[in-house]
Amino acid sequence: MKLKDVKIIDLPKNLDRRGNLSVIEELKNIPFKIKRAYWIYDVPGGEVRGGHAYKRNQEFIVALSGSFDVILDNGKEQQTFSLNRSYYGLYVPEGIWRQMQNFSTNSLALILASIRFDVADYVYDYELFKQMANEKNEHL
Repeated sequence: MKLKDVKIIDLPKNLDRRGNLSVIEELKNIPFKIKRAYWIYDVPGGEVRGGHAYKRNQEFIVALSGSFDVILDNGKEQQTFSLNRSYYGLYVPEGIWRQMQNFSTNSLALILASIRFDVADYVYDYELFKQMANEKNEHL
């Protein structure tokens, strides 16, 4: 998978003097049907989350509160995305290694996923991931 397929997606902003509102709709704002939602919070200083890739799962990551960095890797190149606003998110297709770090105090990360939890979809070994990514690139 190429990192060019990763993208920041701006979400609709409904501005109101009483407070703003943004929305995420499957197949409209993000390119997949939502099968699972989860969030990461209360991350102790210096901790890192993620450190895996998915074979099939796509994700959309939003910093609902605070900030954090998402480091993405396709086996050949890395790119860091700093998320710190609730009106945009990061689309991560399948086949990309991801890691999250530099969580600010009281940060809240919302992750929307394209499949239900399936432990068999995870790739936790980075060397195996690189091998799989290279094999996939050879067939493209």
